[in-house]
Amino acid sequence: MKQIINTKNAPAPIGPYNQAILIKDTLYISGQIPLDPITGKLVSGDIKQETKQSMENLKAILLEAGMDFEHVVKSSIFLSDMNQFSHVNEVYGSYFNAETAPARETVEVANLPKFVNVEISMIAVK
Repeated sequence: MKQIINTKNAPAPIGPYNQAILIKDTLYISGQIPLDPITGKLVSGDIKQETKQSMENLKAILLEAGMDFEHVVKSSIFLSDMNQFSHVNEVYGSYFNAETAPARETVEVANLPKFVNVEISMIAVK
């Protein structure tokens, strides 16, 4: 049976979905964009700040489920501009131990929700 995971420390969903779903020991986290959960406003202007906010949103959801970034086994990063890859990678990488970092793909897309520059989703296992 699935357990719904939601926290006030991450942005509320902007559509018909939940922040995350926990099934047994596996957590499926919906894509997080750089929305500030306190103000509800987008963090924009600098891809590093946008990536950090997205990662902080993911961190809050992981913590709500009793996990942290060491539990992440798969990440998906969606970028509006692949030329920003190195900046996103720098911030993203600061949240992981290089030796135990998860599997990942990064893809460029035409548009993202609210026309942000980055969205990140994750799968974690206890």
